[in-house]
Amino acid sequence: MLVRTDPFRELDRLTRQMFGDPQPGTWSRPVAMPLDAYRTGDEFIVAFDLPGVTPDSIDVDVERNVLTVKAERRPLDLGDNAQMQTSERPLGVFSRQLILSDMLDSERIQAGYDNGVLVLRIPVLEKAKPRKVNVAVNTSEPAAINA
Repeated sequence: MLVRTDPFRELDRLTRQMFGDPQPGTWSRPVAMPLDAYRTGDEFIVAFDLPGVTPDSIDVDVERNVLTVKAERRPLDLGDNAQMQTSERPLGVFSRQLILSDMLDSERIQAGYDNGVLVLRIPVLEKAKPRKVNVAVNTSEPAAINA
């Protein structure tokens, strides 16, 4: 139902962790956002972690069968007298692209954002739902063979 894109993203994330990249999230280099994806009944659900992101900075687009989610976390306005002591939360642009199966209805995606989690609900198309197939039984008598 879902295909991940950019196979080198995980390698890039691990490399940044090992070498201590001081700015893991910048506006020039988007950072991936963690997600959970699962199917329940007739829906496919994808949940993205976006803590501290304002709802107006979230952008969800679908083009053909590619779903793109972008969000931006800006620095806090600390005022003129504040001095930052530690800054570990990534700032900047977060981005994720998913390729949706043809069995999902990308025309009826619903999105909700609550407590820092963006939840997308994607209906499964009728043709992808399980169904029963009737088995026809031939009740005609077998023809006699005359020898």
